[in-house]
Amino acid sequence: MAALASRLGGFCAPLKIRRRQGSARFFRSPSSPCSFPCFSSCSTKPASHFHFFHRLTRMEYFWSRGPIDTNRGLVEQLKQYGVIKSNKVAEVMQNIDRALFVPEGTPAYVDTPMPIGYNATISAPHMHATCLELLKEHLQPGMRALDIGSGSGYLSACFALMVGPQGRAVGVEHIPELVASSINSIRRSAASSLLKDGSLSVHVSDGRLGWPELAPYDAIHVGAAAPEIPSSLLEQLKPGGRMVIPVGNFFQDLKVVDKNPDGSISVHDETSVRYVPLTSRSAQLQDY
Repeated sequence: MAALASRLGGFCAPLKIRRRQGSARFFRSPSSPCSFPCFSSCSTKPASHFHFFHRLTRMEYFWSRGPIDTNRGLVEQLKQYGVIKSNKVAEVMQNIDRALFVPEGTPAYVDTPMPIGYNATISAPHMHATCLELLKEHLQPGMRALDIGSGSGYLSACFALMVGPQGRAVGVEHIPELVASSINSIRRSAASSLLKDGSLSVHVSDGRLGWPELAPYDAIHVGAAAPEIPSSLLEQLKPGGRMVIPVGNFFQDLKVVDKNPDGSISVHDETSVRYVPLTSRSAQLQDY
């Protein structure tokens, strides 16, 4: 999920953000009717538009400046801009076609989030790539991965391909309709056989509680911001494992949480972000 930054009218368009010497400069597409510097996510609700951003980077990120009509083209763009750094992440993002996980008729290969209903979004491709790069060493064949707030199911499918049939990938989402649609999307994707054989599963549950039935996990990804790192997720993280989670209220950081072999915890901030809160189903659906 992405997060609420401001209620402003208009439609978010691709932007180019440069961050130099601690300050950011914003460039708006000439075709954009939106003057607000959205960073990477936009979702709509009746009578209002919500502008979101995921990350203020220490390096340049570029939103699509021209049409990209293939998944391979999107991956090549992310490689060119340095977001995808490894062959492993490039391969999995090429194999899992983003178009299967966005609403029909939307431009699947633009580097921007898309609303998927129920006040949820599928994250921008550059955020998917960033999280996969941060977790890739903990998504080796045979390992276990947990995706909290799995939403569209895209990242859960990527995890499943990376850990393979000998591993386990688990998505947890508290909106039943999103779980159903994500399963349908996965069935049409390159991860379909992993869903069929049970090495990939998606469940309706409160993500704040994790999924203890298959714990511990080598990798945990959380797609919504918690006020603090949930103790239940720390408990389900395997010694030697890694969790990527946005933490904070209005000001948030994408935190990389490593559980050391002795069980101690090391945390570092990867970048500033803005996500929706990790909350209850009723709170998420309020006013929907």
